[in-house]
Amino acid sequence: MKKLVVLTGAGISAESGISTFRDSNGLWENYRIEEVASPEAWEKDPAMVLRFYNIRRKQLFEVEPNEGHKALVRLEERFDVHIVTQNVDDLHERAGSSQVLHLHGELKKVRSTAYPDLVYTLDHWELKMGDVCERGHQLRPHIVWFGESVPMFEKALEIVRQADVFLVIGTSMVVYPAAGLISYVKPEIPKYYVDPKAFSVPGVSHLSVIQEQAGTGVPELVNKLLKLA
Repeated sequence: MKKLVVLTGAGISAESGISTFRDSNGLWENYRIEEVASPEAWEKDPAMVLRFYNIRRKQLFEVEPNEGHKALVRLEERFDVHIVTQNVDDLHERAGSSQVLHLHGELKKVRSTAYPDLVYTLDHWELKMGDVCERGHQLRPHIVWFGESVPMFEKALEIVRQADVFLVIGTSMVVYPAAGLISYVKPEIPKYYVDPKAFSVPGVSHLSVIQEQAGTGVPELVNKLLKLA
């Protein structure tokens, strides 16, 4: 069975009603995103950081996967599908995708500030000051903040290098290191880029550009790939 690897970004979840990370010109209550999503922000005002993520988490509990998410699940009928996502939501999993790697963490998970390996899944949207791990240390969002390393990147590289088909969906291809993953895909394999602002990526061969929203472009592409398989 051929390995099909999908890189997804904010565009696929936006159609479910999830605000993209830089909506409203990248501002949130007069703060730049980097000022509420960085280690420095956490040190300065952890309560504000928790509030920012609580709002995002509450929204996540209120939305559902869209046709783009659901269509990718159908590919598992004919392919060994691996999704590498820049998104911190769980919409791929809720749609039914079985192999999902989160590059930037997961919104419904939290971890200990002192013991990063102590990770917990929330069944509610609110994380408060005073919520602690089993060893008594404050919990923080299980998110890769600006300025932090991306611990899952090496695993993503390994998956991407093995791809027989590669899809890029709903991402601007300008946020690194994720945007650089396509350069590690084997040159000769077919690649597809679905996004309203999709473009021909310099130096990338065998790339089909599909300038459509994920909710319409992905189901059409999935139908095509299933027929080819």
